Amino acid sequence: MEFYNVITKRKSTRSFQSRNVEEEKIAFLLECARQAPSWANKQCWRFIVVTDPDTIRALARTSLINRWLKHAPCIIVACGDPNESGVNSNIAYFTVDISIAFEHLILAATDVGLGSCWIGRFDEQKVKEILFIPPRIRVVGMTPIGYPMDQVTLREKTVKKVIRSTSRKQLKEIVHYEKW
Repeated sequence: MEFYNVITKRKSTRSFQSRNVEEEKIAFLLECARQAPSWANKQCWRFIVVTDPDTIRALARTSLINRWLKHAPCIIVACGDPNESGVNSNIAYFTVDISIAFEHLILAATDVGLGSCWIGRFDEQKVKEILFIPPRIRVVGMTPIGYPMDQVTLREKTVKKVIRSTSRKQLKEIVHYEKW
């Protein structure tokens, strides 16, 4: 798929077919994430691939609004070691590093026909307990990965209306030239 088409086709998918995702596709997503740039090339990210249904159900319970995750065939959890990144102007760049890698992964999912949804609302401590993540490691995000349902479900229609619109701001609303 052409890069711009991947970007414009990507959307948050919250309903998945019951079929499993092939290991080769998961490996491709992770390889794409691995290629991301990072602070001083420290590559602070770590990814946990979860396919066990019981563990997926437990992760879905880490937030009231993410109960729908229990139907995903796979969840990838993006973590990072803050000690393997830097800080500049009070910005902890491990979150930036992980976000760049995670976006590579999510765009790669779109490219191979998989759906994803960047999840940032969860109880980090519960996620760490479920997945036995060491104390120094931070959980930045997670995404379900799977084959999207062919039809938009009532839940997705409701979420789209309640959470936010899918429309994008015009460039003139977000871009400044030479000064603010």
